[in-house]
Amino acid sequence: MSDVRKALVTGATGYIGGRLVPRLLDAGIQVRVLVRNPDKLRDVPWADRVEVAEGDLGDVDSLRAATEGIDVLYYLVHSMGGKGDFEQIERESAQNVADAAAASGVKRIVYLGGLHPEQGELSPHLRSRVEVGRILLDSGVPTAALQAGVVIGSGSTSFEMIRHLTEVLPYMPAPKWVRNHIQPIAVRDVLHYLIGSADLPESVNRTFDIGGPDVLRYGQMMNGYALEAGLKQRPIAALPVLTPWLASQWVNLVTPIPRALAMPIIASLQFDCVTHEHDIRDFVPDPEGGLTPYRRAVRLALGKMKAGEVETSWQDGFVEGAASDPLPSDPDWAGHTVYLDIKKRETDASAEALWTVIEGIGGQNGWYSFPLAWAVRGWMDKLVGGVGLRRGRRSATRLNTGDALDFWRVEQIDRGSFLRLRAEMRVPGRAWLEMRATPAEGGGSVYDQRAIFFPRGLGGRLYWFAILPFHGVIFNGMANRITATALASTEPAPRLDSEESGRTS
Repeated sequence: MSDVRKALVTGATGYIGGRLVPRLLDAGIQVRVLVRNPDKLRDVPWADRVEVAEGDLGDVDSLRAATEGIDVLYYLVHSMGGKGDFEQIERESAQNVADAAAASGVKRIVYLGGLHPEQGELSPHLRSRVEVGRILLDSGVPTAALQAGVVIGSGSTSFEMIRHLTEVLPYMPAPKWVRNHIQPIAVRDVLHYLIGSADLPESVNRTFDIGGPDVLRYGQMMNGYALEAGLKQRPIAALPVLTPWLASQWVNLVTPIPRALAMPIIASLQFDCVTHEHDIRDFVPDPEGGLTPYRRAVRLALGKMKAGEVETSWQDGFVEGAASDPLPSDPDWAGHTVYLDIKKRETDASAEALWTVIEGIGGQNGWYSFPLAWAVRGWMDKLVGGVGLRRGRRSATRLNTGDALDFWRVEQIDRGSFLRLRAEMRVPGRAWLEMRATPAEGGGSVYDQRAIFFPRGLGGRLYWFAILPFHGVIFNGMANRITATALASTEPAPRLDSEESGRTS
């Protein structure tokens, strides 16, 4: 990237963008990131190494400011949802970026789109990606539109879908598309091509198919995962009655992938998805050692997961239908109807010990109260297309701003003292859960817990009062067990007297 001095990355909080940014920085490139909410970058390890431009793809003025002085622009934004006219929104966003890049003298655009068949009707998701690529190619700015299929890496949506389907089901009733041919690519190879494409000659303005060295059926990919994970290969029966819609419901129920994400992925698998050319090799040499075979990509992804080193995840993205606005600083004065459930406990545990329990909540540690009730609520959310509880958490001990946490998302964290979670389950309104650890005078600490709900219409109000009896059990239990767990972690182990020691030695 000898000629590139400054890059603008859109989609820096997403799966690919969050991995690309630190690699550009390590290559000596100055990076500016365009984000709607800078708070999402508070806890990423490279936050203090980038310039942050606050803006939106729909805001022309913010795009003009963000593209000023930029050599290469990475377009890594794409909606996975299907609500409303998302294709029109995608077209407008791409056109805004194209116009801003041309006006600012950007030297190159690099876009990551979707691998697709040359013939046949495309799904709305793929059709939109093709259209975005066309708009950028027609922008007057030299553009490299990379087209990738299934991306394999720790935390990728495609990998997580394969992983959970294979691990959960000993026998796989599957749609007929499990027989289709797919050319997966390791996320490390996608990043290699993205970085290399920034230095393409000015005359290059075209699409490039990118894929790994293996062409497999989807069923072979699932069984390849099984072998790498130490599982038995799964018998797979292709059933023509499983339409994309039915298959997305199935994936929604048996994996953490919500229906809104599963549907576009499944729709894109209805045809063979393989590269038709590999011309990128003429401009960007393959990585040292060659492209990553599928089984090795799975092995690397599993290794990252076991080591707790998942760099970015599909969970980092926006979830369709979930409220994304932060809690107003004063909800009452913001004109909302507000329902609160407040709990307070004093404990002899230190504030540090209490905070450790708070930051470790969710995932494998659970929610410290009535596990069956939480599980039922998670399944209810799954049944209506929500994310459910199985999203888990990326790290067992640390939370960062923007992290997914079961069916919550970390909206604010003041490490050591305060955590605010925003609900992403399907509810008739907007909900938050706050937990605070405060040192108490004379020792010990105080635990404050607050559940906040903004109801939407009559249904929201009826919902709140219907679950009030459960709140009495769940939220009281949470407060009691969180403080008890914190206290137990600080109490010294009981000492054995000499007689007891003799009996047990």
